[in-house]
Amino acid sequence: MRLNRNQLKGIGMIRQNILITGASSGLGRGMAIEFARMGRNLALCARRTDRLEALRDELLVINPNISVFLRAMDVDDHDQVFEVFRAFKADMKQIDRIIVNAGMGKGASMGTGYFYANKQTAITNFVSAIAQCEASMEIFREQNAGHLVTISSISALRGARRALNVYAATKAGLSSLSEGLRIELLDTPITVSTVHPGFIRSEINEKVKKVPFIVDTNVGCQAMVKAIEKEGANSFVPIWPWAFLRFVFRILPLRWLEKLS
Repeated sequence: MRLNRNQLKGIGMIRQNILITGASSGLGRGMAIEFARMGRNLALCARRTDRLEALRDELLVINPNISVFLRAMDVDDHDQVFEVFRAFKADMKQIDRIIVNAGMGKGASMGTGYFYANKQTAITNFVSAIAQCEASMEIFREQNAGHLVTISSISALRGARRALNVYAATKAGLSSLSEGLRIELLDTPITVSTVHPGFIRSEINEKVKKVPFIVDTNVGCQAMVKAIEKEGANSFVPIWPWAFLRFVFRILPLRWLEKLS
């Protein structure tokens, strides 16, 4: 008998085996720490394997009873994405949740000579996210079960200027892609959630001095994991102020948006 997502939630299903991309630093690393504290097994991938190995050691100190699998992966090498996801599936036998987290924040105003940086952000944040979602769905369709989580941004709600322009556009695209999958998978055992973090301190924004409502990485990742565990369609974290400000953002005049970006 097949169970739909609501029935699975009703029996208190735990997503025990979790794959996180971009896990060597920032939000990916922070989420891995939180899930390790909860006793979840982890499959972690990123380009910087030295950081992954150090993180594995830290996670096994936090909880020596979990399994942690590591693999090098460049999300822009799309063939490698499929290879690594399939290898993790072989390691863990079943993957219960995949968090599409890897991303970047390079960029500049259009027409100022930085097309390459804008292009790189567009490929990594959107095209490579498609590859990760494709590889995830291949596994979940075979299992007829799973939880796909995409990490978008509060920036997805409206356009932004200068260095944030392409970044915001890619996150809007990722949110839309996730919703399309969510529609397609209604009444199936596969759930799709999109997390829209507000301003959380990470490597992407570490050089930015003044950011409104910013929280440190630990606080932000705790809020993200709490939202992921609820498996809602869309979440905005931390709840204060972003669950409220998301409605404000949608109606702000362009002059106000100019001051915020």
